[in-house]
Amino acid sequence: MDLSRRAQIILAKLQDHNTKLGDIRIIAKDLKKDHELAMELWSSNFFFAQQLAILIMDKKYLSEDVIDKLINDMNRHSEKEKLQLVDWLMANQLTKDKKTIAVIELWKDSPNSLKRRIYWYYQARLRWMGKPQAGSEILLSAIEKQIENEEPHVQWAMNFTAGWIGVYEKNYRNRCIALGEKTGLYKGKMVSKGCTPEYLPEFIAIESNKRNL
Repeated sequence: MDLSRRAQIILAKLQDHNTKLGDIRIIAKDLKKDHELAMELWSSNFFFAQQLAILIMDKKYLSEDVIDKLINDMNRHSEKEKLQLVDWLMANQLTKDKKTIAVIELWKDSPNSLKRRIYWYYQARLRWMGKPQAGSEILLSAIEKQIENEEPHVQWAMNFTAGWIGVYEKNYRNRCIALGEKTGLYKGKMVSKGCTPEYLPEFIAIESNKRNL
């Protein structure tokens, strides 16, 4: 796609090596919603431009075909950038509308691993604010069955979901702790100061103690 002059100017600004996430948010706030411009910026395949594009997309144009294209395009990036983009799309667009949430809820067994990550990360996000959610038994059973054979980026989201189930739902806590002990996922992994370890026995103990649960 040939970029308009406006898109070229924005892209040049984003290509500064000192560009930060806060800069992208400021630009998005100034631009407001502009789906046509978003698709132009997305077509550049430039990471920062695609982050900006996600922020200014109009969710009413996010059909399943468009979402599929966006997710497939992410595979052109490194693993780190790909996961940042897919999580960004989920948080800033896909969870903002009942129509796209309904699509997410169909992705539990999708052949596309990025869609499965979105599904499980969405389930975790539903739970981390402590609001009661139905279906935790079914989710936990699926995690126990599948997590050890999943792609690493899906394992992380499944583990995160199990963590919040274990924090807020005491009847599943021992089961979630046992899952972490069995898989050993993230045991001994160093985390940044102020962050909670991802190993389930530690995560559940720390986060439940914080909340006096």
